[in-house]
Amino acid sequence: MVVSNMDSKADASNATQTNRPAVLNTPNLITLTRFALSIVVFALMSHDYFYAAFWVFVIAASTDWVDGYVARRTSQVTQLGRILDPFCDKIIICGAYILIAIQTAKLGDANWSMITGWMAVVVLARELLVTMLRGYIEQHGGDFSANMSGKLKMVLQCIAVGGCLLVFDIQSVGMETETFAVVIGWITPVPVWVAIVSTIYSGTIYIFAATKMVKDLTRHGDAT
Repeated sequence: MVVSNMDSKADASNATQTNRPAVLNTPNLITLTRFALSIVVFALMSHDYFYAAFWVFVIAASTDWVDGYVARRTSQVTQLGRILDPFCDKIIICGAYILIAIQTAKLGDANWSMITGWMAVVVLARELLVTMLRGYIEQHGGDFSANMSGKLKMVLQCIAVGGCLLVFDIQSVGMETETFAVVIGWITPVPVWVAIVSTIYSGTIYIFAATKMVKDLTRHGDAT
């Protein structure tokens, strides 16, 4: 009987290991690819290859929803993926905002229509704060998954980055008077400012949500 119980436990353990998603599965590889592409984007931006950086950024940003979709669809959600996905999102957005702000400063005048230094600081501060709140809450058993305001914020930030990269490319080749360039120049300020407002708004939503969760977790801990 003892041997039988041991065999059943071993079988259950083997079944659990078999059903457990692999760490380097397809979704996580997609996420790591996004991280690698973000480094390429930063390198291209640093050498003023803004048009190439734009297309690499588009490819990288488009993988943001792919890894999550594949993970849920194929039941390959892992703890590593839950860490890597938001980390890579923050790397590509914060890095792009910082480099764009540097390029904007090089223009030599106050350009209200482009991403500037203070905007990069706001985005970076928001991401750091949300990361710390998520880490604390999930460490104590809470669920601090991204909400709709956070996902919308990410989309708007990507559009703002893409618009700024196109404007820099247009300026570098001296095509400011072309119809396409004029349209891009007029459109880009909209996502830039809407993205910064969305960043502040979503950060506020997360703070209020985290405050409530911390109170609930503390109350639950006192009760036990």
